[in-house]
Order: sequence, then structure tokens, then C-alpha cells
Amino acid sequence: MATDHGGYAMKEFLKKKLEEAGYEIVDFGTYSEESVDYPDFIHPLAKAVNDGEYERGIIMCGSGNGAQMTANKHQNVRAGLCWNEEQTRLTRQHNDANIMSIPGRYIPFEQAWEMVKIFLTTEFEGGRHLRRIKKIPIKCE
Repeated sequence: MATDHGGYAMKEFLKKKLEEAGYEIVDFGTYSEESVDYPDFIHPLAKAVNDGEYERGIIMCGSGNGAQMTANKHQNVRAGLCWNEEQTRLTRQHNDANIMSIPGRYIPFEQAWEMVKIFLTTEFEGGRHLRRIKKIPIKCE
């Protein structure tokens, strides 16, 4: 998990819920509500997912947008901005998202918890969706 100050309270809530559910959490920060720059925390998590160190990641910032854009700079990352349960399910089923980005200032904590459970338990459907996600990465010349 990683966040800036805009998602700190949500991160702490979700971290506790995940630990209670038996998940092992790696907390990339931030560790307070003091204003920070989200790339400083999102890049290390995204690199770890990109490199295969972790299968999935959960990131937050105030809107979820900056965190998602930062994570998606990594070649093997597919970070989806998740606003509700159905959208979260589809980011896994159709896009094989390996990082979910949550808008920490706009989603109620209990709804975010439901979304996290969906993200962690929903399988990728493959098929026609695999063909599409294989077209996402590009190689710079």
C-alpha cells in the first residue's frame, strides 16, 4: 500500500481491515497526514509490482488520479482508478489491473473496503481481454 496525505486515513483503515482478514501488508507510506508528494511513495510500490516482487498493490491520493498516473509510468503496471464496486470488478476481469487506485477523499471507507475485497479476489477473464492488454505497453525507440 502507498499513499500521500490525501489518502493516509483511508490507508490506515484499509491496512487494519486487511491485517484482520489475514493479509500481509507492506506499507510504502506516507506515515502521517503531513503534506507530501505522492510520486515519492507511489513509485516505490509501482516498481515493486512492476518487478514482480508483489502481485498486487493498493494506492491512494486525494483524487486517485495522480497516484494512478504515476503508477502507470511503469511498463508492467496496469493501475485502475476505482470509484465503485462494479468498476473495480471490471478493472480485474477485463484489464487485469495489478494496482488499484482509490480516491481517498471521495469514497466512504466501508465502500473502499468492499472494493479492496473485490480487487483482491476477482480473477482476470483472459480471452479477448488478453489480446487487448497485450497492446498496452509500447517500446520506446
